[in-house]
Amino acid sequence: MNRPKTRYAKTADGVHVAYQVFGDGGNDLVIHLPWLSNVDAVWDLPDWAAVFRSFGGYARVILFDRRGLGVSDRPTSPDVMAVEKGMDDVLAVLDEVGSERAALLGYESGGTVMLLFAASYPERVSALALFSPLVFYWKTPDFPWGYTQEEAAEWRNRIESGWGTEEFWRWNAEGMGQTDASDEQIERYARFTRLCLSPQAALAIEEVERDVDVRAILPQIQVPTLVMATRGDIERGDWGAGPWVAEQIPGARFVEIPDNEHFPVRPDVYRDFELFLSQIREEERIFDRVLATVMVTDIVGSTERAFQMGDRAWKQLLATHHHRVRGLLARYRGREVDTAGDGFLATFDGPARAIRCALAIAQAMRDLRLELRIGLHTGEIELEGDEIRGIAVHIGARVASQAGAGDLLVTSTVKDLVAGAGLTFEDRGEHELKGVPDRWRLYQVVSESRFEESIQSGRGVEAEE
Repeated sequence: MNRPKTRYAKTADGVHVAYQVFGDGGNDLVIHLPWLSNVDAVWDLPDWAAVFRSFGGYARVILFDRRGLGVSDRPTSPDVMAVEKGMDDVLAVLDEVGSERAALLGYESGGTVMLLFAASYPERVSALALFSPLVFYWKTPDFPWGYTQEEAAEWRNRIESGWGTEEFWRWNAEGMGQTDASDEQIERYARFTRLCLSPQAALAIEEVERDVDVRAILPQIQVPTLVMATRGDIERGDWGAGPWVAEQIPGARFVEIPDNEHFPVRPDVYRDFELFLSQIREEERIFDRVLATVMVTDIVGSTERAFQMGDRAWKQLLATHHHRVRGLLARYRGREVDTAGDGFLATFDGPARAIRCALAIAQAMRDLRLELRIGLHTGEIELEGDEIRGIAVHIGARVASQAGAGDLLVTSTVKDLVAGAGLTFEDRGEHELKGVPDRWRLYQVVSESRFEESIQSGRGVEAEE
């Protein structure tokens, strides 16, 4: 995979947020790195590049720099760089790339932003994953995983005196359990810190993080959540709040990664994360399945009729046909899904309403001397935006193909569901439907005189499902 192109989204308050989009997966994954973030320079770190490429194998990845970081706009005052502003950055990027719902992955203070976003915009979040999230900065009797005053003072002094140097990064790496880093790695990461933040910006971020306390919102998270932390973090204690964070979020799962480093940067570290997203995607597909009655219509002998009439007259007749069908779909609360040539694919929330709409459509075509074949089936369909998929769609099409001129055929499923609705049927026997397992018993709908009179008079018959 080539290095992704960097583009900018503009927030409501005018901040330009740098982002990249890459990967071939069907679901969106937004990544918020910790306070060291530069979407351009991170690809020069071979270990992180390998991890990102692995993510891109199963998701459309959206990587961005929060304001103040990397190649995004860099206001340096703490109020402009507040964690809450990070939510605006996420929202701007999601809207810019056309992502309606996405999984979120946040590291450290990136996890803070993702927590706030998931609590504020749950409808935009399919899943939440947190890696050693920062939920509270300070160490207290009821929260033993934060920084003491002395540790915070040392950290600030280190930033002021050595930001961006190899000495600073080696000290920081050793504190995170990375004790075997080579001089080349230390030099590479020292350069990366300089590209992510200036010393003044680093100090401003530090001031922002000292005010972080999102513990109260943890019980309010309503999306599937995975919390990750390494064994080294838990044993050292400074970033060991992962198990506690998972306990506070309803239904959250905690995964301990068997590694001593704070951020072990290898694709294999994320096996549980990949499985988590896979399970979420499968659940989303299940949730997007609904029971519906599928109607497929087709004009009998359309090719011959078009040849006889000529292109212009046939086009006008087809327009009249489409107009009448759409009017009746609206009347019977059907939803047009697709119009392929001279046929319609539509769905209904009830089979009786679908049958009566189909009868009305057939009646409406008589003065046009158009005969239709119509098939109906009720089953589960999968919603994919404005499109529908699933075996029920194929069955509806195959039933329509079995119909003759003027026939309205339904499966036994439809017939059984409308028992008591005042409709009568003729048994058309069992049929093999191409590409569909088993044999299917089909029925011809027999129009009732009461219904014929009502559609001719325009009164309609209300469906009762």
